[in-house]
Amino acid sequence: MTASIQVDGDCLCLAGVLDARTGPGLREQGRALIRNSQASALRLDLSGVDKSSSVGLALLLAFLRDAEAACKALRIQALPEDMRQIAEVCQLLDLLPLNGAA
Repeated sequence: MTASIQVDGDCLCLAGVLDARTGPGLREQGRALIRNSQASALRLDLSGVDKSSSVGLALLLAFLRDAEAACKALRIQALPEDMRQIAEVCQLLDLLPLNGAA
């Protein structure tokens, strides 16, 4: 099982399985991509995420902090149902800047 994060214009595309094995690498890659992006507003597209543990939610929160530190807006789109459920149980769903119906 693998995971990746790639840039497509103003979109960071996260894909694969988000777990304890893939999380640390994605964390560092995402931080660098956010910091180095020329866009003032970014989208984090999760439509390619196959499965996520709570590590995925931790990544979202870390990327939001990274974007704030870089003075960039970050919106989340296509939040997978398993991540939505974890966020809801943790009472974090209202903190996530979601685009439309995810």
